[in-house]
Amino acid sequence: MERTSRGLGRCRCSFWLAVAFDAVGVSVLMLGVFVNVSFYDLLIYAGAIIIFLSLIWWVFWYSGNIEVPPAELEDDVGLLKKNKGGLGGVVRRMSSRVSSGIRNSLRRSGPPSSGRNQRPSAGQQAGQVAVAMAPIDPQGVDQHEAESSPT
Repeated sequence: MERTSRGLGRCRCSFWLAVAFDAVGVSVLMLGVFVNVSFYDLLIYAGAIIIFLSLIWWVFWYSGNIEVPPAELEDDVGLLKKNKGGLGGVVRRMSSRVSSGIRNSLRRSGPPSSGRNQRPSAGQQAGQVAVAMAPIDPQGVDQHEAESSPT
């Protein structure tokens, strides 16, 4: 026995939240327009933003009340009929085998590498590059040139 939904539909909470947001938004907007206060622009913008946020609740209410017959959901959510065979069943089984094989091979091998199979040293983590650094003389004279040049 199916329960028929009348009036507001199944998502009554979203409907009433949308109506409340609209009512509060319109009242704040009208306060900003008609009341003589120094922060009227804040009220106008806040009212418009509240009305805009009510669209979220309207979308929830509308999408929650969409009814799709189970016959149309068969392929979308995996409710396949048991007696389906023939070419469609073969293609579906082949597709699932190929996709699971690819998925499993990626799990085993990990992310693709750069082609070099180098192991990081003890002080170096994976993904880091070792860089040799030499001291720099603030006067701009290279240490080796200063030691080797006769004075």
